[in-house]
Amino acid sequence: MAGQRSTPTLQFIRKVSALLQQFVYKLALTTINSGIRMRTIKFFMSGILLTSMLGGCATQANKDPLEGLNRGIYKFNDTVDKAALKPIAGAYKAVLPSPVRTGVNNFFANLGTVVTIVNDLLQFKINKAMDDTGRLAINTTFGIGGLVDWASMDGIEERHEDFGQTLATWGWKDSPYLVLPLLGPSTLRDTGGLVFDSALLDPIGYISAPSDRNALLLTKFVDTRASYLPGSDLLDEAALDPYAFMRDAYMQRRNIQIYDGNAPANQDGTE
Repeated sequence: MAGQRSTPTLQFIRKVSALLQQFVYKLALTTINSGIRMRTIKFFMSGILLTSMLGGCATQANKDPLEGLNRGIYKFNDTVDKAALKPIAGAYKAVLPSPVRTGVNNFFANLGTVVTIVNDLLQFKINKAMDDTGRLAINTTFGIGGLVDWASMDGIEERHEDFGQTLATWGWKDSPYLVLPLLGPSTLRDTGGLVFDSALLDPIGYISAPSDRNALLLTKFVDTRASYLPGSDLLDEAALDPYAFMRDAYMQRRNIQIYDGNAPANQDGTE
């Protein structure tokens, strides 16, 4: 029968659902056997505290003390992006139908909810953590492993929290701007947060098979780049200094995220 034929989309859904079950299983095992992880967290937190003291000299008036280094990395990223990443992202967008790309994006967004929930708790946003946990449960079950954003259709807002925001909530407000190779805009604080989230919280990191794990990471990277295609074209056409434009836009966006859209009146949109 036509409804029983195995289409590429159905095969993708089945594989995603199987991988999600593996995520949950691995997370449960890690929670039970958390001794090594706790030592890793303690070690990492010590490094974060030391880095925060070294980076504490960044102020509102000096948000980019590493500008020379950052501009060099920005030029490298721009060259690689135009030569390889942007064409790959364009091909990805051209080949895959919009519903499939939406499903892929929803899937990774659903996994990211795990990171958001943990950081909700670290920031003592208990009500938000409960909402985000409900969102994760709905999309993981009714949304077929996160491929369908069922929670948004039910009126549950999609939110994003990360350990960089958590560190800001804990007091590390000002941090030097930093451009990361291939990954782009960040700060010293947010880079530490990215390492923490990626190493300890991201469910993809708990997949035992390297081939599956790397395939998901690559797909996530390409999908993210594809979502930025319209913005990158606008940046190239409109900005007199694309580096400064991207830096200021990133710092303003992070400021809004840190204060949940309620930045103090004396904030100028930068950290």
